[in-house]
Amino acid sequence: MLIDTRIVVLGGGPGGYVAAIRAGQLGLDCVLVEADRLGGTCLNVGCIPSKALIHAADEFHRLASYARAPRHGIAAAAPTLDFARTVEWKDAIVGRLNAGVASLLKKAGVKTLRGHGRMTDGKTCVVDTDTGRVTVKAEHVILATGSEPIELPALPFGGKIVSSTQALELTEPPARLAIVGGGYIGLELGIAFAKLGSRVTVIEAADRILPQYDADLTRPVVRRLDALGAEVLTATRALGESAAGLEVLCADGTRRRIAADRVLVTVGRRARLKGWGLEGLDLAMDGGFVRVDERCATAMRGVWAIGDLTGEPMLAHRAMAQGEMVAEIIAGERRAFHPAAIPAVCFTDPEIVSVGLSAEAARARGHEVITGLFPLAANGRALTLAAEDGFTRVVARADNHLILGIDAVGPGVSELSAAFTLALEMGARLEDITCTIHAHPTLGETVAEASYKALGQALHM
Repeated sequence: MLIDTRIVVLGGGPGGYVAAIRAGQLGLDCVLVEADRLGGTCLNVGCIPSKALIHAADEFHRLASYARAPRHGIAAAAPTLDFARTVEWKDAIVGRLNAGVASLLKKAGVKTLRGHGRMTDGKTCVVDTDTGRVTVKAEHVILATGSEPIELPALPFGGKIVSSTQALELTEPPARLAIVGGGYIGLELGIAFAKLGSRVTVIEAADRILPQYDADLTRPVVRRLDALGAEVLTATRALGESAAGLEVLCADGTRRRIAADRVLVTVGRRARLKGWGLEGLDLAMDGGFVRVDERCATAMRGVWAIGDLTGEPMLAHRAMAQGEMVAEIIAGERRAFHPAAIPAVCFTDPEIVSVGLSAEAARARGHEVITGLFPLAANGRALTLAAEDGFTRVVARADNHLILGIDAVGPGVSELSAAFTLALEMGARLEDITCTIHAHPTLGETVAEASYKALGQALHM
């Protein structure tokens, strides 16, 4: 079977389906090729199911804490966990969103081919479906093949050794969980399982956990891990696994065996470059990523690449923004990918949000900066949430007060990420924030308070 179309999208992850939907909305014939469930890593085995598990763990841990020690006048009986029902609820959310994606694609007039797709040249994708082989000829190709977990040679996936994908498929929380890699994926899942009763040990090769974030932002997370009974080993390397346990090389040069029922390896992700025909295309590469320009165009005319395939930051919202842009460019619009900032959120406990530049990064770019930090312990809403370990911080140019970065650590601060990003995208200055009325009592007030502090006009400290 042969299909001629204007656009073929290879990969149905967040960037791929947004590109396809937007193309359909713009009246462009589009075929989406996806071997797995629609939505890709984020919807099926990443962002969405992990946040569901995190929420369930939070609820269980909260009830358990009330049973151990009543607070705020609230006492509770010891809760029980039916993890099979938790998994059913998590999977139902994923299924509902899968159906939503399929509905949106249909509404936009996008034809979806379910099967393994392989590019044979810059215009042709061969798809092996359940009903036979389909050849798709397209004027434009959008590559959205995503990424995959990195496997360590000493700890290949299988048996007790699991990736983040397999960790989300567990049928019960492991009694003892070792996590190799103290980045955001490992810690999000590690904290969730610790709240569900697992004894967690984190092994991180760097000198501290979450090394991609400013050290001040990570300290409240370290304190929370300690409170949950998790052990954190930094400057430590995992050497391999045996029947005696996970062998690690500690910072002092000694070796240690860690007993674990499961070993979760979360040392990063890499672009998925194999299995879809990259070798048949003449694309320029940037290391392990496909090189693209500001419009996500590759070295081949009519071939575009978006999302994790194109490098860091590997974030679903970046991929979706790129996918929408490419569809509009193909439709004839003038677009380029020049975001002022892309928010990075870590759904640990407490949560971390970072948008734009840190003070150190800004100075490295030659800026003279002023900063303002406002602790949650001085915020009324944080006190009513019984969550005061955290802060909001702003970084601005000293000469004109242009905001260069905003970050925060605390409960629920992920929901502030849109406000932080909008401030940078609109070119806000400190005075724009301080002159904006912020609802009281909210965590959002901390942004204004931090801005006042940067200006030397602190109101409540």
